[in-house]
Amino acid sequence: MDEASSCGSGGGFRPGVDSLDEPPNSRIFLVISKYTPESVLRERFSPFGEIQDIWVVRDKHTKESKGIAFVKFARSSQACRAMEEMHGQCLSPSDSKPIKVFIAQARSSGSHRDVEDEELTRIFVMIPKSYTEEDLRDKFKVYGDIEYCSIIKNKTTGESKGLGYVRYLKPSQAAQAIENCDRSFRAILAEPKNKASESSEQDYYSSMRQEALGHEHRVNMFPFEEQPEFPSFEKNDIRGQETISKRLSVISRVPFTQEQLYSIFDIVPGLEYCEVQRDPYSNYGHGVVQYFNVASAIYAKHKLHGFQYPPGNRIGVSFLDDGSNGTDLLRKMATQMVAAQLASMVWNNPGQQQLLASLQFGGSSGSQLPQIQTDIVLPSCKKKAPPETAVKERLFIVFNPHPLPLDVLEDIFCRFGNLIEVYLVSGKNVGYAKYADRTSANDAIATLHGKILNGVRLKVMLADSPREESNKRQRTY
Repeated sequence: MDEASSCGSGGGFRPGVDSLDEPPNSRIFLVISKYTPESVLRERFSPFGEIQDIWVVRDKHTKESKGIAFVKFARSSQACRAMEEMHGQCLSPSDSKPIKVFIAQARSSGSHRDVEDEELTRIFVMIPKSYTEEDLRDKFKVYGDIEYCSIIKNKTTGESKGLGYVRYLKPSQAAQAIENCDRSFRAILAEPKNKASESSEQDYYSSMRQEALGHEHRVNMFPFEEQPEFPSFEKNDIRGQETISKRLSVISRVPFTQEQLYSIFDIVPGLEYCEVQRDPYSNYGHGVVQYFNVASAIYAKHKLHGFQYPPGNRIGVSFLDDGSNGTDLLRKMATQMVAAQLASMVWNNPGQQQLLASLQFGGSSGSQLPQIQTDIVLPSCKKKAPPETAVKERLFIVFNPHPLPLDVLEDIFCRFGNLIEVYLVSGKNVGYAKYADRTSANDAIATLHGKILNGVRLKVMLADSPREESNKRQRTY
């Protein structure tokens, strides 16, 4: 399309490139008769709201209309309603063909979108954790007919994460909800469920990513000037009054994709999920990132606030209140750091194991260092299977940055029942667990894979059978 030569028939004002999509989805794309004048377009579309501009695409040599036009409205809901009511209509009795009306996609994006596009009807909101789906529906049904509501919950505890989705039957209803609901909901259009690229790696990161893309997230809606922290990129800018949490808000003057956001924040271990969201009031890039532990979130905030991506564009990173107790999170982080440091000391110097065993935690005689510090919910301890029990399943365990003490490992893996033995490979950051029951082994994988315990990330997977290991090509050096 030759937009350079497209202009209003009357030579009137045309928005600059930077303002064409402000707010997003406020521009409609029309396929019309080559003989339709701008005056007819203005007459037929002005009932839907304030028209900021109309321009018709013309051949740059003959100046004749190409049968394509754009109408720019002041609000997204006005453009969506115009699309819903005018698509397939004839502009005048003399027209032999009905017109086609779509929401014009942003210049940096792909194709135009129609009435049935899920991307225009589903919104993402931040809600109190006490909200039920019925509460959510009651709050947003005033803007139109709701197809469904859903609240994002923690898979382990079943508790609400304070995030939700509302899908309307019409794009104009979703747009009105975003424009008119209380700003505390931070309502924005949600990314489509099928937009994320699939990863072939069947590990922790891809599984969490698919879970995140299937439901959640919110993002800060306010422009940069309302972000008091964004203009300052001091690395020590963690302020006393700032809420500390595992969830971060990311903002950029340049839009970014889901994959770009993931690759930036996956640099810091412990990433739980991330998602890019659209802000209907600007073309800035917005995203939400959450880590499994507060230590990773603090480190990511410290290292990536002010990071230039792409070069010349600084991203702003700030904490989002996720409803957690900041003091309790910091206490857990400190305990994990101490436990990890002591475990590393013992691993690097086995001669100090006796010293560590003699340490008293909390000063009470006979008390021991808490063995397991983690955010996940573990089952209660169960008895081990007899050593002579037949092995039904072996698990391969990878530790980062160092192995956990053997007694801690046994405490962790025996909680799934039927554990025969757990052991470490000398000089390596790996180990094995033997189970007398496949279900217990699978439960251990589902609960522990990708999780952080005592400051150490575990990768837990099925081990190759001894026969398969013996058939592997041996190293020749």
